[in-house]
Amino acid sequence: MTRPIQTVALVGNPNAGKSALFNALTGARQKIANYPGVTVERKSGRMTLPSGELAELIDLPGSYSLDAASPDEEVTRRVILGEQQGQRRPDALILVLDANNLEQHLVFAQEIIALGLPVVAALNMVDLAKRDGLILDAKALENALGIPVVETVAVRRKGLTELSTALAKAADGHEIEPAISDDLDMAERRISARAMAKAAILSETRQRRLHRGLDKVLLNPWAGPVILVALLFVIFQAVFAWATPFADALDGAVMAISDWVVATFPSNILRDAITEGLLAGVGSVVVFLPQIVILFFFILLMEASGYMARAAFLMDRMMAFVGLSGRSFIPLLSSFACAIPGIMATRSIADPKDRLTTILIAPMMTCSARLPVYAVIIAAFIPARSVGPGIGLQGLVLFALYIAGIVGAMLVALILRRSAVKGDSSGFIMELPRYQMPRLRDLAIGLWQRAWIFLRRAGTIIFSVTVVLWLLLSFPQAGPGEDQVDASIAGHIANGLAVVVEPIGFNRDMALALIPAMAAREVAVSSLATTYAVASDDEEKTAQALEDRLAGDWTLPMALSFLAWFVFAPQCLSTIAVAKRETNGWKWPAFMLAYLFALAYLSAGATYWIALSAGL
Repeated sequence: MTRPIQTVALVGNPNAGKSALFNALTGARQKIANYPGVTVERKSGRMTLPSGELAELIDLPGSYSLDAASPDEEVTRRVILGEQQGQRRPDALILVLDANNLEQHLVFAQEIIALGLPVVAALNMVDLAKRDGLILDAKALENALGIPVVETVAVRRKGLTELSTALAKAADGHEIEPAISDDLDMAERRISARAMAKAAILSETRQRRLHRGLDKVLLNPWAGPVILVALLFVIFQAVFAWATPFADALDGAVMAISDWVVATFPSNILRDAITEGLLAGVGSVVVFLPQIVILFFFILLMEASGYMARAAFLMDRMMAFVGLSGRSFIPLLSSFACAIPGIMATRSIADPKDRLTTILIAPMMTCSARLPVYAVIIAAFIPARSVGPGIGLQGLVLFALYIAGIVGAMLVALILRRSAVKGDSSGFIMELPRYQMPRLRDLAIGLWQRAWIFLRRAGTIIFSVTVVLWLLLSFPQAGPGEDQVDASIAGHIANGLAVVVEPIGFNRDMALALIPAMAAREVAVSSLATTYAVASDDEEKTAQALEDRLAGDWTLPMALSFLAWFVFAPQCLSTIAVAKRETNGWKWPAFMLAYLFALAYLSAGATYWIALSAGL
C-alpha cells in the first residue's frame, strides 16, 4: 500500500547545495518564517510528486550531527524526530550530499538513514566533481547506504524528475532496506564514511590523489602540529631577515629628510614640530612597514592556498583542552592582524559561551600593531647573530613573544571556561577548501590593502596622537638647566604614573609611552621617539636612531619587562568599543580591561625581577 507523502524535509551538511535544490523543486511556491520559540529561519514550499500531488518541502538548517551543537542543529534534530513545536514529523527525507566532499557528508548521512524514515540521497554538484577530476559510482554508493542515490545538479535542474520518482518509490515500500546500524559511534561512522567514499570512486586525477596525500600528512595528529609550528617559526625568522634591508632604507630616508629640514628651515617651533613630532614620531613607526608586509604575505599565502582551514583543524584538539573548539581559531587568527575584525568574526560561533570566551581572549593575540614595538626593542637589545643554521636570535625572540601570547590566551580561556564563562566545549566540523596555487594578483591586492591600512593609521591616529604628545612635551618651556620633559605637562603626568610602574622596572619615558598606546599600540614607539627627540639638547642626538637611544638609556631587564607588558597589554580604545557592541554592554569589556591590565603588570614585574636575579 502506498504511503501518502504530505511532508518532505531536505537535510544535509552546510554547503551541500540544499537551498539550490529547494529552489529548483519548489520554484516560486515558497514561504519564509521562523520556527516557534527560536530565531531560526523556516523555509517551506510546495513540490510536485510524480502522481501530480503536492507535498510540503521543508529546507532544514544545515547540520553536521543529530547531537546538536547550535540552535540550527537543534531545530533540525527536533523536526526530524517530530519534537518541534508546530511542525509535524516528515513523511520522507531527501538527503543532500556534496559529491566533491563525500566522505565528510556520509558521516551525517549514516545518522539520518539509521532513523528508519524513507530516505533518498541527492548526490549533488556532480558536475563540479567531474570538473575537478572526480567521477563517482552512484550505484555503488546506493548499495553501501541501502537507499536510492540520484545524481543531481540543482542549479541546472538536472536529476529532479529521477529524484521525485525515487522519493515516491521509497514511500511506496519499494526502497532498499536501510543497511546502516543506529548503534555506531562517531569514530565508527567516520571509518565507515571513508570506506564508502573510497569504494564509490570510479576515477580521479593525480592532482586529487596528491591533495589527499597532503592531507594525510598536514592533518596528521602528530606530524601536523610540528609542521605548523615549524612554518610559524620560519615566518618570524623571515620577518626580521627579509625586512632588514628595506627597514634600514626607510630609516635612512626618514633621517635624510630630517637632516634636510634642519639644514633648510630656521630654528623655530615649526621646525621642531616637524623633526621632533612628525619625523621622529610617525617616521619611527613607518619604518616597520616591511615587517608588516612580510607577515601578512605569509598569512595571505596560507589563506589562499587552503592551508589556513587545515590549521584550524589542527588547533581544535588544543582548543578543546581549554574549553573551546576549532571554530574559535579563525577569529583568533584574524586577531593577529587586528583584534577588531577578530572579535567581529566571532559572530560565526554559535555557542554563546564559546563566542564570549573568544572575544575576551582575542586581544591577547599578537596583533600587527605590536610588531613595531617588538621590532624596535629586539633590534636595540637582542644581537643580530645566528644561533643555528638559518636561525637568527632576533627572529627566535619574536617567535617566542608570539607563542607567549598564544599560550597566555589559552591559559586564560581555560580559567574562564571553568569559572566566569563555565560550560562544555562544542564540537567542530568544517568544510576543507581545495588546495590551490595562490594568485599573485590577489596576493598583491591583499598586501596593498594591509599596507594602506597601516599607513593610514600612521597618517591619522598615530600622527594626531604624536602631535598632541609633542605639544604636551614642549609646553611649558623648561627653565635654565631644567629637563624639558620634566617641565612639560606630559612630564608631570608621566612622573605621577612612574610611581605606579617603577616596581616593574619602568622609568618615566616608559610610563609616558603607555598612555598614548591606548589609542593604538604602535604609538608607543612614536611616543618614545618623540620624547627622546624633545629631551635632546643637540641636533645630532635628535637624529640618532631610536634603537641606539634605547640601548643607551635602558637596561636589558627594563627592555624585557617592556616586552612582557606588551604581550598582554590592554587593547586599544577601538577594540574596547567593538567588544562593547558585540557583548551588548560594558560588563565584559570592563572585565577584559581589568584582567589584561593585571596580567600585563604581573608579567612585566615577574620578567623584570627574574632578569635582575639572573644578573642580566
